[in-house]
Amino acid sequence: MRKAKPKKRQVLPDPVFGDVRVAKFVNHLMYDGKKSIAFEIFYTALDTVKSKLPNEEMTALEIWKKALENVTPQVEVKSRRVGGATFQVPTEIRPDRKESISMKNLILYARKRGGKTMADKLAAEIVDAFNEQGGAFKRKEDMHKMAEANRAFAHFRF
Repeated sequence: MRKAKPKKRQVLPDPVFGDVRVAKFVNHLMYDGKKSIAFEIFYTALDTVKSKLPNEEMTALEIWKKALENVTPQVEVKSRRVGGATFQVPTEIRPDRKESISMKNLILYARKRGGKTMADKLAAEIVDAFNEQGGAFKRKEDMHKMAEANRAFAHFRF
């Protein structure tokens, strides 16, 4: 690389839980710099999750963290050209990228859902991810299946 690596920006923790992962999630959720609206959506979604799962002894934040963990992929496939042929090579994912992918998938599939408000859709997707179902969880399973199917090409990675 010709240039120096850019410095990682420090993400400040969110005001309610004091958690950096929540702040990162809200940053992914945000449109047009409307962070207060994104925080409102997220906190409303957590309240809805808690009301949907009343018999669960975990807090809403712990349920969200477990849901994120359930949709976090471990491996992905990357295209690699070798001698004119393109192979899908399975590779391990860096921890920061794992976190980012899981958050983006959860938000993407929440947006695709049918529902009244974004908070309701996000809450439904979190509950589904917690119960190991829903679009984001299916996406993770598909990524793992692709990597497993292309395991023969793993020796092409470098």
